Amino acid sequence: MIGYLKGPILNTEGDTLLVNLHGIGYEVMVSEQTQNALIGENTAELWIYTHVREDQLNLFGFLSPAEKQLFLSLIKVNGIGPKVAIKILGAAPTAYIINMIDQGDVKGLTQLPKVGKKTAETIVLELKGKLVLLEEQKQQQAFSCRADIVSALVNLGFKMTEVEKVVHEMSPETDLQEGVRKGLQVLAAQ
Repeated sequence: MIGYLKGPILNTEGDTLLVNLHGIGYEVMVSEQTQNALIGENTAELWIYTHVREDQLNLFGFLSPAEKQLFLSLIKVNGIGPKVAIKILGAAPTAYIINMIDQGDVKGLTQLPKVGKKTAETIVLELKGKLVLLEEQKQQQAFSCRADIVSALVNLGFKMTEVEKVVHEMSPETDLQEGVRKGLQVLAAQ
């Protein structure tokens, strides 16, 4: 299964990008939002969902793991396949779609392509509240990682108050290895 692609964009046609990876051209279906974000770019960096059926293999590309996660949630809803899900994602930003689902905005969802009232109600019924958990999980993981960075730096002999100040300045997306490295640089310079 292909999960990630990064390479030069060879061609854009309709809702498909042709991405070169070591001399092989991969056709990747993308949302209109993703395609608009890549206008003028020479290289695409995409999170990939590989959809396999008996008679075909399709790649769907996303700019972020959050967009891919929303896509995966949508295709679990009865009546929504990958091609419909990619059209839905193309109509509005990911956070906006998640907000409509979380608010139970059936009317707003029906404004998205290929979403009728029954489908919108099903989306709300099956996904309301569940997509928020994904964001909370990310926050919990970031908090846990920050705690690990603090612990590692304190165990290396630095004072807790100094370490907490340095770690507080770091981006929430900082991983453990990078956080310890950056922390060491800053604390050693003091």
